[in-house]
Amino acid sequence: MAVSLNPVRILKNEAGEEKAEIARLSSFVGVIAIGDLVKSTLGPKGMDKILVSHGRSLGQVHVTNDGATILKSIGIDNPAAKILVDMSRVQDDEVGDGTTSVTVLAAELLREAEKLIENQKIHPQTIISGWRNATNVANEALKNAATDNSADPDRFREDLLNIARTTLSSKILSQHKEHFSKLAVDAVLRLKGSGNLSAIQVIKKRGATLADSFLDEGFLLDKKPGVHQPQKVSDARILIANTSMDTDKIKVFGSRVRVDSMAKIAELEAAEKEKMKDKIDKILKHGCNVFINRQLIYNYPEQLFADAGIMAIEHADFDGIERLSLVTGGEIVSTFDNPDLVKLGKCNLIEQVMIGEDTLLRFSGVPLGEACTVVIRGATQQIIDEAERSLHDALCVLAATVRESRIVYGGGCSEMIMACAVMRAAAATPGKEAVAMEAFARALQQLPTIIADNAGYDSAQLVSELRAAHNSGGNTMGLDMEMGKVGCMKRLGITESWVVKRQVLVSAAEAAEMILRVDDILRAAPRKRVQDRGRC
Repeated sequence: MAVSLNPVRILKNEAGEEKAEIARLSSFVGVIAIGDLVKSTLGPKGMDKILVSHGRSLGQVHVTNDGATILKSIGIDNPAAKILVDMSRVQDDEVGDGTTSVTVLAAELLREAEKLIENQKIHPQTIISGWRNATNVANEALKNAATDNSADPDRFREDLLNIARTTLSSKILSQHKEHFSKLAVDAVLRLKGSGNLSAIQVIKKRGATLADSFLDEGFLLDKKPGVHQPQKVSDARILIANTSMDTDKIKVFGSRVRVDSMAKIAELEAAEKEKMKDKIDKILKHGCNVFINRQLIYNYPEQLFADAGIMAIEHADFDGIERLSLVTGGEIVSTFDNPDLVKLGKCNLIEQVMIGEDTLLRFSGVPLGEACTVVIRGATQQIIDEAERSLHDALCVLAATVRESRIVYGGGCSEMIMACAVMRAAAATPGKEAVAMEAFARALQQLPTIIADNAGYDSAQLVSELRAAHNSGGNTMGLDMEMGKVGCMKRLGITESWVVKRQVLVSAAEAAEMILRVDDILRAAPRKRVQDRGRC
């Protein structure tokens, strides 16, 4: 009986499979490459990346050192690398900062894991078990190192200012970090602990310099009133709408109207105008003196609003109109048949203000008193875009700190506290798990090493001095990147949010564990387009 030696194929043609060591190597290579891509942006002396778009926005240029922005802007095919991209996006959504740190830490953990598997033949599950122990020890050490000054408003405000300065020191705003730190803290403290960042509007206007950016205590809308309408309204009653105002033309698809004279065309136009006039009359019955619409307001309805003495604002973009609804307390409506059921927005005064060469509308005295607007000025679009990303990070971190007020010290201090605690725990742990815990501690120590490398200092010397200082009881010691030496972070005011550090630790450990568990990568066969045989 003849036996076929051809292997049995299970997967579809063109589907791919990578097994065991090949799959693990593929994952490690992808993750380490992503870590190496972004690690040069880490720390106060980190460098920026230029991202050039293709497709619809061909040639559009972004200059940034924000980890989440870099990672979501590049096309990645490696599945393990995509896990890191998702992790950095979650870090950005959750706490706003630490997107580069979490990616670099996860990459360094897997770099250490590769050495353990390759050189010492330690099983991935043993490494994972050691990592879990190390994560718990590091988390506890970080919690014990945190301090809380929320009971003292003056000290807590100083903590917030220090956190903002530390966050902005690695961004484009580092030269103006005093100005923007105060601006960000003032904006967040106006929220009165709610943490609702939707109440903070950010407007970007080219011109002047970054130092000319300011905080306006009110709501600014980048629109103008219609022609011959009031340019200033006191005691405003605002109807916010999302409705079409194009004289209600016939919108029956595929219909065709035949007429036998110009008079009939005039009758059709008159009928359309009458329908629009009825709609405006319904709007006027709401008793509003300001009408803001998300869609366009054409000439005829604009004229009717002007005749009624109502300020009408068209094409307010949806983010703007939702934020306006929030801060003025009004509802967004699309139909106008029930005026009694519609809640109008209110504010004390609507007036025009000039910023640079542009005219904007300021809404003062809104019911949501914490609403404010940050106006960012800058020489080029790339500068103000990056300034907005930097300020967003600072606002998110400050809002998270207001909710959870514990703080830790930066400059590699927190990482070294965790690394030393894990090393001590590893020394008391029997078995191969201790080796994995030591690898975890080495990965944590890579963060201050990279910060020093990016500044051009001797990282080996600085990190060894820092480790010695912590083992001697100097729990506030970190890297002073201005002087290139080890210094006291408490005295220098280099402070970070405990929430951000905890999220970096937990997210990086979970992502690295998930990737380390993989021993098989299956790629589906590409879907083929079915050709229409009836076509030539």
